[in-house]
Amino acid sequence: MMRKNRRSTAAATLAATLTVASLALAGCSMASGGAAAGPPTSGPNGTVVLVTHDSFAVAPKVLKAFEVSSGLTVKQVAPGDGGALVNQLILTKDSPLGDAVFGIDNSFASRAIDAGILEPYRSPDLPAAADPYAADHTGSLTPIDVGDVCVNVDHAWFAKKGLAEPVTLEDLAKPAYKDLLVVENPATSSPGLSFLLATVGAFGADGWQPYWASLAANGVQVTKGWEDAYSVDFSGSAGHGPRPLVVSYASSPPSEVPDGAATAPTGALLDTCFRQVEYAGVIAGAKNPAGARQLIDFLLSSPFQTGIPDQMYMYPVDPTAPLPATWATFAPLATKPFTVPADQISAHRDAWIRAWTTTVIG
Repeated sequence: MMRKNRRSTAAATLAATLTVASLALAGCSMASGGAAAGPPTSGPNGTVVLVTHDSFAVAPKVLKAFEVSSGLTVKQVAPGDGGALVNQLILTKDSPLGDAVFGIDNSFASRAIDAGILEPYRSPDLPAAADPYAADHTGSLTPIDVGDVCVNVDHAWFAKKGLAEPVTLEDLAKPAYKDLLVVENPATSSPGLSFLLATVGAFGADGWQPYWASLAANGVQVTKGWEDAYSVDFSGSAGHGPRPLVVSYASSPPSEVPDGAATAPTGALLDTCFRQVEYAGVIAGAKNPAGARQLIDFLLSSPFQTGIPDQMYMYPVDPTAPLPATWATFAPLATKPFTVPADQISAHRDAWIRAWTTTVIG
């Protein structure tokens, strides 16, 4: 897709720092800085620091308009994928990386809330339709977008081999699909954890681990994050990797459709999905909490919400935001995604990850 530039890192040093400089009305382009030794300094001088996963994206003109109207300069720090993002925020709790965070998802939300790294904020711009996605009753996190994490398939690869495509989770463990699947590590990747949760929802507390043992025996490949899995190892992406099955998003296929084409070369297996929600929040101890709240309001604004499908390949949380015409054909959401109750994720997530690591990595 690019859904996302999901380069995962473990909870260690920052992998990259992107600085979005103040933009003038004259139309200068968004400037990006390289990796820095530490996080930018924020404060009441009009700078607000947004800590995100590697895949956050916004159209330069949309960000420019917000900076001009608010008087803020937005700087971004990207510690890694969703799991690494939460880990870094917890590790730096006493010296916060920034003011606001975007990219904590429902598989890691309780960890962030329980760690006390967030200051509750209820945006007046949050649509009522987003209420079912609330992470808790205090407003610790604000839902921004939703999407389905699903196995994606390279149609051309299977057609060329004369092999029927898998359909279900059970199919992926069959000998016919040995060495064809690449997944992300749930310890460092939010899509990886979402897919683990899909298997928990599908097979239950007693069945998901034997299922993963069967995937491991069938040659599943594990990467740290989405970027490597999709852009390097997946045969259906621009990287033309060796594996025709990858854990990605139901909204990935439209990005692979050539201009003017009527069919997509890739598709999502909608019987393998977990519904993901991505949140934003004010970081506890932020130097510019007022700017952080303004930034969250911006993420809920019509210009930003409308751009989410094209920029980040997720569905906007605002149901009135228009979607690209191709999404109805190439990016439908699953009608019955697998789910796991939030209290169960909170209670068992870490144990599930440890068990997964023992089963799959050894």
